[in-house]
Amino acid sequence: MTRSPDACEKVLLVQAEFDGELDAAEAARLATHRAGCPICAAATADLERSRNLIRPELRNRMPADARARLLAHLRQAASPPTHALQPPAPWRRRWAPPVAGFGLGAACAAALLLTIWLPQAPGFKDQRLADQIVDAHIRSLQPGHLEDVPSTDQHTVKPWFDGRIDFAPPVKNLAADRFPLIGGRLDYASGRPVAALVYQRDKHLINLFVWPAAGNGEQSPETGQEHGYNFVRWRQGGMALWAVSDVEASQLREFTEDWRRSP
Repeated sequence: MTRSPDACEKVLLVQAEFDGELDAAEAARLATHRAGCPICAAATADLERSRNLIRPELRNRMPADARARLLAHLRQAASPPTHALQPPAPWRRRWAPPVAGFGLGAACAAALLLTIWLPQAPGFKDQRLADQIVDAHIRSLQPGHLEDVPSTDQHTVKPWFDGRIDFAPPVKNLAADRFPLIGGRLDYASGRPVAALVYQRDKHLINLFVWPAAGNGEQSPETGQEHGYNFVRWRQGGMALWAVSDVEASQLREFTEDWRRSP
């Protein structure tokens, strides 16, 4: 096969980014490349249009009883028959239905139905974002990944993001509330580069991920847990904010309230 003269070797990374397969560094490099590459920019726009065509109001969660029946059929189709089948007579062989093949086909069809239906259920997008945020927090705990700009001074951390992202993140030092700022870094979540502000509570680290929110509405804090880590998400001042840590849920809520009240 010959490569089209106007193709870009990085265009396949655009799909990988939409599938959440790129780490923070790769995604940031792709964002920089895409800014000067019309091919990758067009591919991103096509994927965005395709995603927007899937209207959320058309998605429905599979009822629990229907899901149970479907899984029961899957198990039945995958189980070998309990009685021995007699070989068909020669004259009947041509018309005998392929029982094993039919069972396998039914199992594949049912599995495909689960694949199509369940990921489109309400809340799947939020679940995927929660996975991304917690994964980014875990990555930051590896040596050398926590901070790009180590500093306890918000007036040092905030200007560091200038020119690296397309927005100015609000940076606060909560040392008086026992949540001192210790630095910041560039990370990637929700399909875009984001600011990650790093705070500390005793020996525990708190990552606060910040990026511009869609719309101007405020959102009260919502708590959750993923892979053993607690998180709180909210919207404030036109920003989407996710705080994640292994501190107790009550302490993470305390951090959130202190951050929201701080000027």
